[in-house]
Amino acid sequence: MTLRAVLDGLLAHEQLNFLLSNRIPRRALTRFMGWFSKIELPLIRTCSIALFRVFCTPDLAEAKKPTFKSLHDCFIRELKAGARPIDRAPSVLVSPCDGIVGASGSIRDATLLQIKGSPYTLHELVRDPELAGLYRHGTYVTLRLTAGMYHHFHAPYDGCTERVIYIPGDAWNVNPPALKRIDRLYCRNERAVLSLRLAGDQRPLALVAVAAVLVAGIRLRCLELPFERNSCAPTVLACAAHFAKGDELGWFEHGSTILVLAPAGFRIATNVSEGARIQMGQPLLLHP
Repeated sequence: MTLRAVLDGLLAHEQLNFLLSNRIPRRALTRFMGWFSKIELPLIRTCSIALFRVFCTPDLAEAKKPTFKSLHDCFIRELKAGARPIDRAPSVLVSPCDGIVGASGSIRDATLLQIKGSPYTLHELVRDPELAGLYRHGTYVTLRLTAGMYHHFHAPYDGCTERVIYIPGDAWNVNPPALKRIDRLYCRNERAVLSLRLAGDQRPLALVAVAAVLVAGIRLRCLELPFERNSCAPTVLACAAHFAKGDELGWFEHGSTILVLAPAGFRIATNVSEGARIQMGQPLLLHP
């Protein structure tokens, strides 16, 4: 097989992936998946989890419990104690989640990259000029969670949550084929911006949890209720909660993306590079 044939085959596969996961009624399918995944009837539960294991290859051996009452219960599984060791070095901010590293690096003035050649701005992402100003000339890392990964996200460092901005939006897939074809995708999708303050020097840090197709919700430990999706405008929610490095902050009810925003002075850890797999608790950023 020639190189040209291989490249054409990959392109055709990407195009099919994009069409199947995006040229569909995304919101309706996402709502359906949220309902269907919670069905606890034994036959539906067993078959849906079996299909999930075949197509998404989750590592259920590390799950805290051996059985699940529904597909949703399997999606949001907790892990056994010690499954994700936390790097306790005071100079290290750890990855908040398991993920595949996407675009990362310096924020050029207020511009980040979705992929090479596809920029978007801080203001478009967080929809708050004051918050966006904190991260101009800072550092960012994109972490994509696949469907089979552990879906909880945790505190990168000791500190507190100051507020949450919930931004309603679409439900485009966030995989590489979609990132290549949809400009400013993260700025289009539903997301929650967690505004954090680190202990010690009180520097800010932001986690942007971006939902995607089939993600039936973003849930946070500091807010008891799910987000109100009927509003068209961003909602600012007071949320004063203290946490230690590694404490759980919330979870996706499927899989998606976490964007980590840090102010000027932070450096990306040497183990972080585009395409690398990283686990929650491993080094992500180095504290100045």
